[in-house]
Amino acid sequence: MTVTEQRLTTHETTHAIDVAAPARVVYGIIADVETWPQHFKPNVHVERLEEEAGLERIRIWATANGEVKTWSSVRTLDPEARRVTFRQDVSTPPVAAMGGEWIVTATGEDTSRLQLKHDFQAIDDDPANVEWINKALDENSGKELAGIKEVAELADRLGELVFSFTDTVHVEGDGADVFDFLNRSDLWPERLPHVAKLDLTEDTPGLQVMRMDTSTKDGSVHTTESVRVCFAPGRIVYKQTTVPLLMTAHTGEWLITPSGTGVDVSSTHTVTLRTDTIERILGEGKTTADARAYVHKALSTNSGVTLQHAKAYAEGRRG
Repeated sequence: MTVTEQRLTTHETTHAIDVAAPARVVYGIIADVETWPQHFKPNVHVERLEEEAGLERIRIWATANGEVKTWSSVRTLDPEARRVTFRQDVSTPPVAAMGGEWIVTATGEDTSRLQLKHDFQAIDDDPANVEWINKALDENSGKELAGIKEVAELADRLGELVFSFTDTVHVEGDGADVFDFLNRSDLWPERLPHVAKLDLTEDTPGLQVMRMDTSTKDGSVHTTESVRVCFAPGRIVYKQTTVPLLMTAHTGEWLITPSGTGVDVSSTHTVTLRTDTIERILGEGKTTADARAYVHKALSTNSGVTLQHAKAYAEGRRG
């Protein structure tokens, strides 16, 4: 029997959680796949590659057992039955094949039960590969289910807790030079005054894991960890996997677009606020609105500095 004819063992797992929210709300979160990085800890970035009625092909970047993996899947959406089935069409080792199903069942008018089923095959049926996949599924499925539960149960407050904003500068320079400045984050401690230290790992070109110490005006230093997906020549998306205490999630994007004789460079942040630390960090009596303003100003200030230095770098090279 050749390797291609070898039959691999199929393994199955099921994870479930009860949610104090209507089934339609839970299903809506599962269906809206591009918001997953904001809500689910393992997910770094998701893109829809193709879409038609009831069917879509997506690509996911996510952490698993401390590693960053990427794969693509075809999903079938059934809003009537509140089920979403998926099957990977491009898998990443040690996974040989994987599929599964999200199933939402109403248990009351405002309560539901969510099940996440997986079936998978491991490369070479290697027990170590099977163990790795089972561990990743246990950890990630638990985090995803908990994320859905939290988001569904906070649905009425999401408009208050989740917000986005964009800062843009025009650069009379080459977009390739701007991309180089943003992509070479390993050089930021030399190039940016607010970056005290940065450790960068890029085992796969365009897929970066970085740990950064950022200094503030009051002299304090904040450490964040991020995963970045770099799409040359004009886009970088990222997710902070370790965030400051006022946030539960922070995702972002750097975008370079042609404009006139130069380019427009934008920095977009999307933040989910954490409410239980507001008074501890900002002081007694401070509100979600205060936290929103504080985080907006801090992030906008730092990204604005980065944009201005990228502008000077690119315009200097053109000059």
